[in-house]
Amino acid sequence: MPQPLPSRPCPCGRTGVAQKPLPFAGCCGRYLDHFDTAPAPDAESLMRSRYTAFVAERADYLLATWHASHRPASIEFDPGVKWLGLEVRSHRRLDATHAEVEFVARQKPAGGPAVRLHERSRFIHEDGRWYYVDGDIQ
Repeated sequence: MPQPLPSRPCPCGRTGVAQKPLPFAGCCGRYLDHFDTAPAPDAESLMRSRYTAFVAERADYLLATWHASHRPASIEFDPGVKWLGLEVRSHRRLDATHAEVEFVARQKPAGGPAVRLHERSRFIHEDGRWYYVDGDIQ
């Protein structure tokens, strides 16, 4: 799947001033394209960038942002999946190193009906960056 265009709206749906969609380059693109030097500043931004990485099929970013305690050896993408949108329901910082994000991501598998993934995800802050740990499907 091709990378989103820098000036196009970011797949994560984050908006800025006047509720206008942020461009990919000014939103999740800076984290995906510069992982080593631009870590996501909070758990919500990391979760949004991980959604965008699923849209762009960026396994490298997904694996790099997955905490080592739960990181899979590899990620396979289902062919023909169309991502339909992301809704962040809540973002809670639990303490200095832990946070939760509740979200709903919608997708349409090739040849099948649209589905919703509703998850409460857990994140940890280590060595100056946030990592996805795991989540509970709602």
